Amino acid sequence: MRPLPPRRAFLRHLLRNVALAGGIIGACLAIGVVGYHAAVGLAWIDALLNASMILAGMGPVDPITTPGGKLFASAYALFSGVAFITCIGVLLAPALHHFLHRFHLELAEEDADEARDAPDRQRGR
Repeated sequence: MRPLPPRRAFLRHLLRNVALAGGIIGACLAIGVVGYHAAVGLAWIDALLNASMILAGMGPVDPITTPGGKLFASAYALFSGVAFITCIGVLLAPALHHFLHRFHLELAEEDADEARDAPDRQRGR
């Protein structure tokens, strides 16, 4: 069984996942900005504001009046929820993996201790 990786490896894994989550957020924000600009007709800065607010879970800022814009806003809101959950999973994965690895090592040590003590218990009968 492999030992627990050093703290440096854990931090490298964590930083890699933070960068991945940032990339996911950036890509999702770009999709929202382009979508709000094209489907709703908002100026680039207003599209950025609306996409940021939806992605952050705050809700839209500008009213949307066109049917195409409303369809895009609905789809983008659902997409943003999935993206949020994905980013949370990506960010928590290194910590959860580290915890489970440590827990598994503790169980293996207990099993090894029990296996070492088994012959002593059998002789004591």
